[in-house]
Amino acid sequence: MKAEWLMLADWAEIVGNKLYLMGGGWDFLQHSGTFPHAQQCAIAASFLVPWDETNQRHAFVIEILTDDGDHLGPSLQGHLEAGRPAGIRPGSTQRLQLATNITLRLEGPGGYAVHLKVSDSVMLRTPFTVVKI
Repeated sequence: MKAEWLMLADWAEIVGNKLYLMGGGWDFLQHSGTFPHAQQCAIAASFLVPWDETNQRHAFVIEILTDDGDHLGPSLQGHLEAGRPAGIRPGSTQRLQLATNITLRLEGPGGYAVHLKVSDSVMLRTPFTVVKI
């Protein structure tokens, strides 16, 4: 399995294996209030699953970390599994997507990163910066 992309957004949802996204692709937040700050956001990811890895469960973990490596709340964990739909061409790679809407508790300005792990290996990392204005 290959992680294709990992994105931050304001809101995301998967319906019928299509990604519906609002305010996607940001990597910079400005906050004029006090900290800690509760920030609504979404995380969306896409995976390419080769034919020989379909019908198998793959454990994933999404962690949000500070630049110092501290966890920003609990990790998101689950399993991914792409089946083989009827009529698919043998040997086809399939796209599997996920989206989740969360509330981040930002302790202060600084650098952060979302890490996507599959089978305990970091596959993608998306950094973002929070600044106080």
